[in-house]
Parts: sequence; structure tokens; C-alpha cells
Amino acid sequence: MAIEKGDFIRIKYTGKFSDGMVFDTTDEQLAKDNGIFNPRGVYGGDIIVVGSGQTIKGLDEDFVGKEPGYSGTLTVPPEKAFGKHNPALVETMSVTKLGDQLKGKNPYPGMPVEVNGKRGVIAQIIGRRVRVDFNHALAGKEVEYEYTIEEKIEDKLQKVKGLIALYTGVTDIEAEVTDDLIRIVTPLELSFNQRWLVSKMNIASELIERLGIPHLEYVEKHPYVPPTEEAPAEEAAGTTESEE
Repeated sequence: MAIEKGDFIRIKYTGKFSDGMVFDTTDEQLAKDNGIFNPRGVYGGDIIVVGSGQTIKGLDEDFVGKEPGYSGTLTVPPEKAFGKHNPALVETMSVTKLGDQLKGKNPYPGMPVEVNGKRGVIAQIIGRRVRVDFNHALAGKEVEYEYTIEEKIEDKLQKVKGLIALYTGVTDIEAEVTDDLIRIVTPLELSFNQRWLVSKMNIASELIERLGIPHLEYVEKHPYVPPTEEAPAEEAAGTTESEE
């Protein structure tokens, strides 16, 4: 059956520039070979919801009408990839505005910086002033994707785990799904995962809508840590005396 908007699919892909340079891939070995491996990344394939904007627009649109098992190559123009380069997002400012980010270093072209909560890179240095580009790093670039639609996901539990992995990079989430409840057990380490803190409400809303299940609850899981046994007061005192 052909892929439609709203379907959950598992995809493998590799994104390249026109010169063949790889900038993104679900293939772990290929990522390592091209120096873009992220130890916190998820490799082996992504589960996404077609038409929900979880990948670039041109690729998202190309999934529709394809059959599971399809493999192909797609060239995506900037406006349907990472956007056109917007000159209005390039700002000139004093070096002093970068504050402690320099940490005693001299600024240089390509240096990543953050100003007023916006991330950018230094594009040019003019005396004691810098031009900072806040466009996406790939804005203005035509890209090429090789991709395979491995399968259409029908199992609801797989959909839950796949969407959480896409948003957070965590693949070993414990969860259960019934006709009226999605229960997701969140391990303690997720409390420190910034991607989780930002995305948990979006994940809940999307799962409730996409799966047609009315309720979702997050359950925090804290491992039992036995209390440390302390020596009896008399024993402790005796030890002190003997040491004296």
C-alpha cells in the first residue's frame, strides 16, 4: 500500500552535497568514514511520521505515494531543504558582545557563537567587529539524498518508541500501549536530557493524535539505592579509642 501523510515509516538515508561530501547519514560506518559520527546519535534507521516536518520538506514530500521497500535518489533545492540564505540573519556587532564565549581566544571565521539565545557562526572579522551569520549552517545549499523506505510501521508500541528515539536519541525506552492509555516509563537519566525536556509535550500531543489514544502518562523510574549501613555508636567509639 502506498505511503500517505500521517503514516509512520522507517527510513535509511544519506545526505550529500553536490560534490559528494556526506553531511548526514543513518549509516554508522559511513558516518565514521566521513568524520561526522555522533556518539549520541541513533544509527540504523529513523522512524518518522510522513508530512509532520520531521525531516526536510523536499524529502518529506517525496515519501508520499511510494511503496515500502522503495529506494531512490532525490535532489532537493535550498527552499525545500534548509532554506535560502537570508541576508537579514547576518548581523554586525562588536567583539565585546560575544563576552565570555571567546575565553581569551581571538575570534575566527567559522567560530560557533550564541548571542541573545540565537546560535550562529562568525562569517567575517572587521577590526574589532564581527559579522555573525544566524542562518542554518546548510542554508542556501542544494542537497542530494539517497534513501530507502524500509517499512511502514503498524505496531503502536513501535510507533511510540520510534518517535521518542527520533526526538531524544534514546532507543531503550520502556513503554506499554492499551486502547485508552499510552504509558511511557522514563529512566532517571532522561531528567538531564535537554532534548527530552524540550520535546516531551510535543511527543505526548503527537502520539495522542496519531495513535488515536486519549491518554498518555509519563512515569519516572528511580532505581532503589540501599542505605549505607553505619557502624553502631559503641563500636565506632571503641575503634577510636584503640586508634588512640
